[in-house]
Amino acid sequence: MIRRQFIQQVLQGAASTAVLSTPWVAAAADWPAAADLQSHTIADISYTEVQLKWPRFVGKNGRRDNHGYGPKVGVCTLTTDQGAKGWGMHGGRNQEAIAYLKGKRVSEVFQPAVGVTDPKALSFDVPLHDLAGVILNKPVYELLGQKKPILTKCYSGMIYFDELETNEGPVKTATGGLDKLIENCRHDYELGYRQLKLKIGRGNMWMPKEEGLKRDIEVTKRVAKTFPDVEILVDANDGYTADTAIAYLKGIGDIPLFWMEEPFAETVADYQKLRSWTKANKPKMLLAEGEANPNQELLRELGEKKLIDVHLTDIIGYGFTPWRKLMPELKKMGILASPHAFGELLKSYYCTHLAGGLGNTTTIEGVPATSEDIDFGKYKIEKGKFIPSPDPGFGMTLLKKS
Repeated sequence: MIRRQFIQQVLQGAASTAVLSTPWVAAAADWPAAADLQSHTIADISYTEVQLKWPRFVGKNGRRDNHGYGPKVGVCTLTTDQGAKGWGMHGGRNQEAIAYLKGKRVSEVFQPAVGVTDPKALSFDVPLHDLAGVILNKPVYELLGQKKPILTKCYSGMIYFDELETNEGPVKTATGGLDKLIENCRHDYELGYRQLKLKIGRGNMWMPKEEGLKRDIEVTKRVAKTFPDVEILVDANDGYTADTAIAYLKGIGDIPLFWMEEPFAETVADYQKLRSWTKANKPKMLLAEGEANPNQELLRELGEKKLIDVHLTDIIGYGFTPWRKLMPELKKMGILASPHAFGELLKSYYCTHLAGGLGNTTTIEGVPATSEDIDFGKYKIEKGKFIPSPDPGFGMTLLKKS
């Protein structure tokens, strides 16, 4: 996601209630306030950046050039008058929002059964969830209603056009480049992932169209042969047309795919064409949509028409509280969730709590990373599933002073 679009996405999250035909927030009296949250007042709000380090250089996808070695991420810390702290990614540093939140009781802007209860506080959505968990001594998934988290599969989202790069960056290789891609798959397999998402769409920007499609098919076949116990997901980043998507699926033959993600810029007509073909030829493959510049009204229409199976809107761009509100609506439509989380491991871990508390999540995007600025806590992967931290809040510690 382009970061300057962040606030727009948060506002779309709030506005999505009109799309969902349900109220944004009810009166505060509708939720009994936890006494502990009433007794804490927001005394300080501070900001800093943390550096996340990916285990290797990440190159191109179907619409964007090299991604590098890992992002810097803005985080916010909320401190109460009693010394409780909650932190996490935020929705922008807005002086009006800071002035509004400071001095508020936590219970005035947050309730465990709902999340953030005032749209003016949405830029502090994740830090407020973390803070409430710390005050109440509960992991976020328990705030969402589960004593024991619902466990969900996870996939590595780190397999890009790796055969076009070297460890030092963007250098085209003549032959044998697929060995590097397979090596990266093996690295993530050894971390515990039993799903791998392959980027496809090389012909959109980086190779001639026919050559790019041929390479996409070749990569998929090679990974499937090398890792027969892995479920394969593919993501074209809108780099295909409906016809190219069908040509790719024909090209890989009987290789099963867990899902195909964002094959093209979504339209009802294109998804009707693709769905018609997949129903007849790959009926178990899921169609996933909604990461890039999501139009929530169109996504709802695609869901209602049963043209997509998985809703992908970003966990931070849309918002943790709006996602809590969206999930029951998706369940009613028979649509699964997998909030976009690429780039920042923090987002993957937030998703484990959303899925752990609400279910209806088919898989979680994993982004292997380390950081000298964060103690990531007790998260782990077991048998191909993400295990969220059982510690209070999101169970992570900010080591860098803000």
